[in-house]
Amino acid sequence: MNTQTPVATEILPMVLKMQPNIIVSDEQLFDFCQVNRDFRIERNHLGELLIMPPTGSETDERNFNLIVQLGIWTKQDGTGVGFGSSGGFTLPNGAVRSPDVAWIKKARWETIPLQQRKKFAPICPEFVVELRSETDNLQTLQEKMEEYIANGTELGWLIDRKQHKVFIYRPEKAVEELENPSTLSGENLLPGFVLDLSQVW
Repeated sequence: MNTQTPVATEILPMVLKMQPNIIVSDEQLFDFCQVNRDFRIERNHLGELLIMPPTGSETDERNFNLIVQLGIWTKQDGTGVGFGSSGGFTLPNGAVRSPDVAWIKKARWETIPLQQRKKFAPICPEFVVELRSETDNLQTLQEKMEEYIANGTELGWLIDRKQHKVFIYRPEKAVEELENPSTLSGENLLPGFVLDLSQVW
């Protein structure tokens, strides 16, 4: 009798090449995502659509714990607004990305017209988190983190549950890699915020 736990297979996004023959506007992309809510859909800077199935229940539960911790701090701090994995943002390079967790300074968020906030707001969050599930490809997530930083993110955490590692991204600095940390600090950007990773691992 085989009692070994099956190893999860990494899943790469399905890539739909569109340009130069088909140009999908921001409005059309938003509408496309609304009628395909069972998928996680992003657009890269080349105009290609990246389609992933929803995450597993366990990963989503851990992501919820992460969001709750940031949400409590955000409410107490009052200087910014937080977002979960369903929110999409149009980055300066034209990509539309949906980080697992994001935070934006309230002053910047309020400069965006209300109509634009209802869709994929044209803004890059100051803080983003990507939580790697067992089926996520690490290189794909690392490339996303580099893109966030290149487009204006000031602090990014790639939490790799699979290897119990955290990769910390900051502008113009080498990526910092931590082995099985118990907490993470929001540093100067999120003063006083400390993430308890025991609820994420």
